Amino acid sequence: MIFVTGGTGILGAQLLCDLAQQGHSIRAMKRSTSDVDWVRKVFHFNQLEDLWNRVEWVDGDLLDIIGLEELTSGCTQVYHAAAVVSFQAGDEQKLLTHNIEGTANMVNACMASGVQKLCYASSIAVFGREPNRGVVNEEAQWKRTPHNSNYAISKYGAEREVWRGTEEGLNAVIVNPSVIVGPCKWDYSSGVLFRSVRNGLPFYTLGTNGFVDVRDVSKAMISLMNSDIRNERFILNGGNVVFQDFFNMVADSLQKKRPHIYARPWMSAIAWRVMKPWGWITGKSPAITKESVGTAHMTSLYSSQKIEKRLGFAFTPIEDAVERTAGFLTMR
Repeated sequence: MIFVTGGTGILGAQLLCDLAQQGHSIRAMKRSTSDVDWVRKVFHFNQLEDLWNRVEWVDGDLLDIIGLEELTSGCTQVYHAAAVVSFQAGDEQKLLTHNIEGTANMVNACMASGVQKLCYASSIAVFGREPNRGVVNEEAQWKRTPHNSNYAISKYGAEREVWRGTEEGLNAVIVNPSVIVGPCKWDYSSGVLFRSVRNGLPFYTLGTNGFVDVRDVSKAMISLMNSDIRNERFILNGGNVVFQDFFNMVADSLQKKRPHIYARPWMSAIAWRVMKPWGWITGKSPAITKESVGTAHMTSLYSSQKIEKRLGFAFTPIEDAVERTAGFLTMR
């Protein structure tokens, strides 16, 4: 039996498809309010709906250590893909509690249940953000800077819990995917970027970031879990892409107008300051935040050479990931 957290997220849904296709029995944890219907839509999109019943859905909470021990009992592998993702300043405590404490509980449950190996889905965010530092690889060290988001801080803390587990005897691997692109909801994960373009986003920036196909992340995680590799981490990045080019790909895939106005840094700085009080008034999270603006104008480059050399891994072109995501989002 394989245990998966975050099964209703963009990565977890693909993991469930791939593990089911390999014939595994899977126990997937979800919140009681989670929507599993959209995950079934992902199975349908992948032409795997006949394997849907391989997934045993169970309600659980990462902050319930006793419950986690019960759910992981009898499981040989654990894929921990659940996380709170937010770039809203008001979500700082939520991020720290769920991502760090939740991962600590997951690590402890794995050791208590005798799990053979854990794969933790971290993020490139753990390498922090520094202007003009060149290409980042797995040897990069965390540095406290004003550019780091609360999300990055929480994922860094979560990784430390996994490393603590390896010191106590747990076999584990960590993956650090860049921005994951794949079947998702319009209002979640990278789907928000697609929604912005669909709704007529006129602005673009010239920052650069890494992007990766969700299928590659899932494939890499499974390959690492089935290998003798342990207690190492691997960057998963399909390509470093200028945001203007990425938004142009999205616009073309959705048959929408390309963003055509360059959002200069000073314009973006005004935008997040205007959006912040508007969020207070409407009660909705602002689409533009100080943290997201910082990312949009920064050049961040990542290398996946380590996994390419160790596993002979080849990444899917980002253009293919964008086309596939658009196909899912517009599927009737």
